[in-house]
Parts: sequence; C-alpha cells; structure tokens
Amino acid sequence: MERMISFAHLTTAQRKTANRIIFLNVVALLSLFFFALMQKENLPVTYSFVLGDEWKLLKEWKVGSKSGSTGFSVAAIIFSLLAFWVYIKRQSAKLLVAAGAIFFFMSFLNWASAGDFVPFTGLLQGGLILSVPLIFGALAGVVCERSGVINIAIEGQLLAGAFGAGVAASLTQNKWVGLAVAPLAGALISLILATFAIKYAIDQVILGFVINVLVIGLTTFATQRALTTNPVTWNNAPILSPIPIPFLSKIPLIGPIFFNHTIIIYSLYIFVIVIQVALFKSKWGLRMRSVGEMPVAAESVGIDVNKVRFRNVLIAGAIAGYGGAFFTVGSVGSFSREMTAGTGFIALAALIFGRWTPLGAVAAALVFGFADNLRSVLSISGTPIPSEFMMMVPYIATIVAVSGFVGKVRAPAADGIAYKRGGGSH
Repeated sequence: MERMISFAHLTTAQRKTANRIIFLNVVALLSLFFFALMQKENLPVTYSFVLGDEWKLLKEWKVGSKSGSTGFSVAAIIFSLLAFWVYIKRQSAKLLVAAGAIFFFMSFLNWASAGDFVPFTGLLQGGLILSVPLIFGALAGVVCERSGVINIAIEGQLLAGAFGAGVAASLTQNKWVGLAVAPLAGALISLILATFAIKYAIDQVILGFVINVLVIGLTTFATQRALTTNPVTWNNAPILSPIPIPFLSKIPLIGPIFFNHTIIIYSLYIFVIVIQVALFKSKWGLRMRSVGEMPVAAESVGIDVNKVRFRNVLIAGAIAGYGGAFFTVGSVGSFSREMTAGTGFIALAALIFGRWTPLGAVAAALVFGFADNLRSVLSISGTPIPSEFMMMVPYIATIVAVSGFVGKVRAPAADGIAYKRGGGSH
C-alpha cells in the first residue's frame, strides 16, 4: 500500500492525468448505456478491410450493432479501469488509456453505423490524406515557433503554396514545376512575416492575421481576373498520380493506408523524420531551440539570434507552401478561392496539442484529419447523428485540444518576443 498515490499529494500535472483517466472511465460507462443498452435492434454492421488489390487476410467483418457496441464498451471499461489501477501504482498507463479510447470509439462507430457498411481501411486512409496539409502546417509552426516567432500565417502560407503550384503547373502543364514553385510561394509569404516580425518588431499575432487576409485578397483577385476568365491556361494543372511502393503497398490494411500515395505524402514521411531528428539531434536544432527559449544566452555564445530566426521562418514558410501544393497538383488540379478553408488554424491547434514537438504535432493532426473524414463517412452512411453536429466534429476536436484538456502546455519561453541584438528581448 505504500506505493498507492494519495490524491492530496498529487502535483497539478498528476491530477490532470488522473482526471483524464477518470473521465475515460465515465465515458466508457456512458457508452455501455447509450451505445449498447439503449439500442432496440441488433442491426448488422459490416466492416471492410480491403482497399485495392492488396493481399486479403480478412476481407470484411460483420457484427451486430447492439452486441458489438456492448462488447466494445465492456472492453473500454476494462481497459480504463486497468489504466486507473496501473496509474495509482505510479506506473505509466498511456497504452491502456489509448486502448480504452480506441474501444470507446469502436463502440460509438458501431452504434452510429447500425445497419450500414463501414469501409474501415478507406476510413483510415482518408483520415491520413485529409491530415496531410495539417501536418505540413503544423511542422511549419514547429520550426517557426521553436525559433521564437509566432506563426499565425500558416493559413496564408498554405494558400500561397496551393495557388503557386496550381498556376505554375497550369502554365507549364508540368506538375513537377508546380510542386517546385509551391515552397517558393510559401517562403515568399514567410519573408513578409520575418521582415516585419524580426526586423521591425511588429506584434506577431496581429501581423499573422494581416498576412492571411493579404494572401486571401491577392489570390481571390487573381482568381477573378485570370483563373476564372481563362481557366484552360491558368487553372488547369495536371495532378500527381499515386505511386504504389512494391511489396509494401500489398500489405493488408497497412499497405493501402501508407504506401499507395503521391510523392507529396511520401515526402511528408521524410519531412517528419528529418525535422524530428534535426530538432533534437543536430546543431541546427540546438540553435533553434536556444533562440526560442533563451535568446540572450544564445547570443552570449556567439549565435546571431535574429539571423537564425529569419532563416527558420523562411524554412517554415517553404514547408507550409510545399504542403499547400497538396490542394492543387496533389488532388484536384485547380485552384479555388480560400480552398484551404481554415486548415492553417487547425494546424496551429495541432501544434499546440502536440506541445510544439514534431511527432506530437503529427499525432494531433492525424486525429483532426481522422475526425474530419469520419464526419464525411458517417454522413454518407445515414448515421442518426444530425449532419450539423457532424460538420462541427473537427472544430470540436480543435477546441478540446486547445482548452487544456490534454494537460498544461508551455510554448517556447521567447515565442512571440522580438529580440534586439545586445539589448535583449522587448
């Protein structure tokens, strides 16, 4: 009993973790009542696990809506109780919490899809695809804000990348040219951010919003004057084709989700790995973190704080711009006004949710992308959930992310604070 935690002596962080586990226990019990016991009929739910021509281990799985939700809810309760027991023994319960959350989700999905067909592999693949621009935007935010510059302009960088890629690919009828122009367009927007935020010490939050409005206005004007009047020349870009990776694309479930995509998504895997390793294992990453946390100390060892910040803001813009190409040459082949539709702001929420780390931001972006795709799938399947509520799902997930439910998060200490060489931050 000596190892048992007394709630009176828990730290604030420990209490929040305990509260989240208790919350999981509560929602697991509620799922048993609402998703299982309240169902009047045991309608069939068919889960499909095949997408394309991958090897088939399990083509589909049929389960009753009532019986399946009951089983999933019971499993969620068991894992949530185990998580609480393990936690009070002062051991990590993250895997148990994740398992409980997954079974809760499956109980919900089983209830919401009663009597319908659920393309499970397609659901996961669609979630990954929708999260691609979110991940690029969140990575851009990591690079920028870890350097000490708030990047509210992610939306504008994504939109500029989409516009630049679409127009360049249309004019040249070469998708690779469009893909090359996209990061340049994003970096150009970041040049504005870096110049006014670093050189002139303009309020970075206000500046970011102004840049977003500027990009929206410029792209809307160009769309009205050129893209819509002469779409064959200006807005008719070729699109990238999926490139199945031999052998890997055939792996059941995993193959079509991760290894049957365009070069943009494959590039995303490389971006995530490189930024994660470089941020914590390279001189570049060490300098980035130092100017974002303690610029005075960084300058004392010979680091040019503003030069590092300026360079990293441009890199961040190039990353977001490259991600913006996903909207045009990566999918539809044409540009439409405000086609990013707030993606940059959700990416900013993913950055906060992920605690300003590359892998954390990726995980959060995947959650948001999956929530958005789930809305689409359930809307088609005739779920009893009102369509208006389904449209709110991604934004509810965003609010939950930034509300503090995931625990206290701390931005880099010097984030948003302009630095004057030799005179400190101001």
